[in-house]
Amino acid sequence: MKPLLAAALASALLAAPAYAQSADPHAGHDMPPAPPADPHAGHHMPLAAPVDPHAGHSMPPAAPVDPHAGHVVPPATPADPHAGHNMAPPPADAPPLSPPPAEALAGPRFAADGLFDPRAMAAARAQLGREHGGGTRYTAMLDRLEARIGNGPDAYLWDAQGWYGGDIDRLWLKAEGEGTFGGRIDDAEVQALWSHAIGPWFDLQAGLRGDFRPGPDRAQIVLGVQGLAPYWFEVDAAAFVSHKGDLTARAEVEYDQRLSQRLIFQPRVEIDLSAQAVRELGLGSGLTSIAAGARLRYEFAREFAPYVGVEYERKIGDTADFARDADEGVGGWRALIGIRAWF
Repeated sequence: MKPLLAAALASALLAAPAYAQSADPHAGHDMPPAPPADPHAGHHMPLAAPVDPHAGHSMPPAAPVDPHAGHVVPPATPADPHAGHNMAPPPADAPPLSPPPAEALAGPRFAADGLFDPRAMAAARAQLGREHGGGTRYTAMLDRLEARIGNGPDAYLWDAQGWYGGDIDRLWLKAEGEGTFGGRIDDAEVQALWSHAIGPWFDLQAGLRGDFRPGPDRAQIVLGVQGLAPYWFEVDAAAFVSHKGDLTARAEVEYDQRLSQRLIFQPRVEIDLSAQAVRELGLGSGLTSIAAGARLRYEFAREFAPYVGVEYERKIGDTADFARDADEGVGGWRALIGIRAWF
């Protein structure tokens, strides 16, 4: 028994220092549980976001997002300048309105005469009228002067016109014809017309026409129109009644297409008609002939422009038969070289 007690006492004395060293100084105290270990301990972490200086403050609610942000908004309708004004009619007892007194319209017809010499002002008004209206002017144009090379003998053609007068009424002269080089003039005519403006774009023309040819001559009455149709088509159309009672007509249409300020392309069409057959003139009834072509001119100056072109001319129906009976050509293609000028 004594040996057992002695061994237990010796074991207790040997264990006492180790127990004393491991004893917790807070043993017996009520301590909160230790926080869990940081799983990122020892890792390289980025800097923490700065602390919001308004954290914990009471902030007003944010403004709603503008649904039109980034849109182009038209300007607001201007305010009515009369808003809030009394726009009611004047009362019945308001004084009546009267015209200006007669003295307000008294005085000279031209107020400037009261400050300047009336004779000098009258001369100035007359000069203004001559320059800006009511004046007399003139124009002469050689529309076509050309050589025609192709089917049949080489030929030439001229087509000229001019006018003299004012804005409304004018004397208009036209002359055209054709022939063969080294031969006779096949056809020529001259027209003297009174031209009256029937609108800003067209003139009504009436007068006389004289034909000069190797065959029988004709004197004819002319009634026609000339002017600028929509889309800038130049139109010249007329009906002719001869002293023999023959009724014929002609229409010409051309258009200037500017390729540049100086280079102009001009298509042109001309047709002739007759109401009856006139064998002595070589004309059948209906459509007697047609010519269609194009010219390309270069304006060295507005008043002078040489050109080249091509044209197809053809006699139709009985007119072609009469030409064959007289051993004449009925038409074909021709190359054109010519000049257009005016002053």
